[in-house]
Amino acid sequence: MRALIVVNPIAGRGRGRDTGHAVAAALGRHGVAAELHLAGARGDTRARVAAAEGVDVVVVVGGDGTVREVLEALPPGDVAVAVVPAGTANVLARDLGLPADAAGAAEVILRGRSVGLDTARVDGRLCFLAASVGVDALAVREVARRRRGPITWGTWAAALARTLRRYRPPRLAVELDGAALPGAFGLVIVANCVRYAGVLRLGSDRRLDDGLFEVYLLRAAGRARLIAAVARGLLGALPGGGCERRRARRVRVTSADPAPYQVDGDAGGETPMTLEVGGRRYRLLVP
Repeated sequence: MRALIVVNPIAGRGRGRDTGHAVAAALGRHGVAAELHLAGARGDTRARVAAAEGVDVVVVVGGDGTVREVLEALPPGDVAVAVVPAGTANVLARDLGLPADAAGAAEVILRGRSVGLDTARVDGRLCFLAASVGVDALAVREVARRRRGPITWGTWAAALARTLRRYRPPRLAVELDGAALPGAFGLVIVANCVRYAGVLRLGSDRRLDDGLFEVYLLRAAGRARLIAAVARGLLGALPGGGCERRRARRVRVTSADPAPYQVDGDAGGETPMTLEVGGRRYRLLVP
C-alpha cells in the first residue's frame, strides 16, 4: 500500500504536524510506504494531491477545510480518503466516529472499510457538509471579515454575538427539484451531515450516498424561533422546534434583498444560491 499524508501543520494549534508524523510512523511499522506533505504556500497542497499517481489512499490530517481542499484536487480513480481530525469543528470526522490518534487512524486505514460520500456544487463550489442562508451565514461572513490567524470556538461565539445584535431575518423563497415551496423562510440549511457546525444534531437517518441532501427549513427565524430550534438541535435533533425537513437533489434559494450564504463553513456569495447534488462520489475509510 502507498499513502500520501496531507497535513495542515497549524491545525489544532500545531497538533496537526505532530499527528501527521505519528500517523506516518504508525503506517510505516505495518509496511505502508507513506509520504508526508506539510501544507505550506497557498495552492501547493492541491498541486501535490492532483499529482498523486500510484497512491492507494490520501490521508488528511486537519479540519474540514483541509478535507475539502483534498477532495477538490483528488485525481480520478479509486483513491480512498482517510481523515484524521485535527481542526476546530471536525464535522465529517464526528459524524463518522473517526479516531484522532495515530494508532486508531492507522487501524482504520489498514482495515480498508469504506463508505461513499455524495457531494454537491453550490454555484460551482464543492460542498460535502452543508450550505445555508440565514443567521449562520451572516456569522460566517463576520468571521471571514475579522479573521486573523486560526479560528477557535471563541471566534465563532464572538461573531455570532455581534451578528445577533443587528440581526433581521431574511425572507427566502425556496425551490426543491424545480418545485416552489409556498410561503417564505428565514433560515435554510441544506446538509449531508448529522452534526451541523459540529454542535447542532440533525436527523441521524441521513445517508451519505443516497444522491440527496437534507433540507432544513425554518419559516419564522426571529430570535425566539432560532433559540427554540437551537435548543431542539442541542438537546435532541432537528427537525422540530419549528423546523421542517425535506430531501432534494437540487435546491435554489432566492430573496428580494440579497442575503449571504455559506458553504461548508466558508463565506460564499449572496442569493440566489443554487445547490445541486451530483458529480463525483468519494470513497471514505471508516471504522
